[in-house]
Amino acid sequence: MEVIRLDQVSLWRRTQEEFSYDLKKTLLSLIEGKYRQPAKKLVLDQINLVIEKGEKIGIIGANGSGKSTLLKIICGILQPTSGKVRVFGQIAPLIELGGGFDPEISVMDNIMLYGVLLGFSRNEMKQRAYAILEFAELQDYQLVPVKGLSSGMVARLGFAIATEVKPDILILDEVLSVGDENFKNKSQQRIENFWNIDATVLVVSHDLNFIKQSCKKVIWMEKGAIRFVGDGDEAIKLYLNTN
Repeated sequence: MEVIRLDQVSLWRRTQEEFSYDLKKTLLSLIEGKYRQPAKKLVLDQINLVIEKGEKIGIIGANGSGKSTLLKIICGILQPTSGKVRVFGQIAPLIELGGGFDPEISVMDNIMLYGVLLGFSRNEMKQRAYAILEFAELQDYQLVPVKGLSSGMVARLGFAIATEVKPDILILDEVLSVGDENFKNKSQQRIENFWNIDATVLVVSHDLNFIKQSCKKVIWMEKGAIRFVGDGDEAIKLYLNTN
């Protein structure tokens, strides 16, 4: 049974040059007749992909190859310029840990908010809150606004919530290096638990040993396109032979 399908998905994004091209400069260039359409870059190029329920898939490729962008498209953080994305099931993204928090409200309120956004009731999140705080090692910070936490604490909180709620689809983007050595080990063990249940997992990592050991199926991306989908050992060998 398929849980994720991408058909002919492409994404064009503005370059950094366009982002830095402020309104004042734009108006001035229009008046002077020098305005030019800022450049755009093809970030994802006609992606076709089907992921079945329960698959554990690694995504590899050089920096800038489109790995994180692909995950953001699947999660709905970004919308494709063309093509269709279909996702069946509850999805928890661990892409930018803590990126969805409201810095002005407390840790406990953010746990409630994050959980509701993932589709859980407030009562369900209340029942899970202590376990989340304990895993994140933030029991003494539940009433502190998130803006009062360190970046490491925020990352631990994001990881604890997303992995506690046991989603149908777990999206991981380089999150295995969160926190100190003790927390890294805890995180690794918790992620390994997902390999023993029926959840679908997509993981982006530069740790090829982890990908090789954990994922039978691997996607190799290069320059916004999928170059290979299939056996993990073969995908890693092809990737390494091009670098």
